[in-house]
Amino acid sequence: MAMNLDGVLADRSRWTADECSVAKALEVVGSRTAMLFLREAFYGTTRFADFAQRVGVTDAAAATRLKQLVSDGIFAKRPYQEPGSRPRHEYVLTDKGRDLLPVVLAMMEWGDRHLQPQGPPVEVVDAAGERVGVSVRTSAGDEVGLESLRLRRGRRT
Repeated sequence: MAMNLDGVLADRSRWTADECSVAKALEVVGSRTAMLFLREAFYGTTRFADFAQRVGVTDAAAATRLKQLVSDGIFAKRPYQEPGSRPRHEYVLTDKGRDLLPVVLAMMEWGDRHLQPQGPPVEVVDAAGERVGVSVRTSAGDEVGLESLRLRRGRRT
């Protein structure tokens, strides 16, 4: 099964995916550490040392990744100072970063389904305790399967 390709897109030999949004997104958040930093941010982590420790990377690797995620607009640096300590920065998700929540949740669901034979290690639930999931839906809210999807040219301005 695959998406149905409309119009000029149906002839794959006549176009390339040079401007592919998936490829562009992977340039920003396609590394293991980027995705784990996002996971940690959604779990509430904001401090540099906590990111490094929870993701299991060196301070140098954490500094490089956080600098890049800030540069890409996924995180913003916010100053804070604990009493008796020098000023520092914490890292918080921007709107652009928060928009990645469905991506992180979809990866979590996929991992739970295909890589966790004993069941999910954690579950995402709403305030009422109901499990939360990610799905592909129309703008009217109807769930859509792969076989019903069509790919057409975008509406670039």
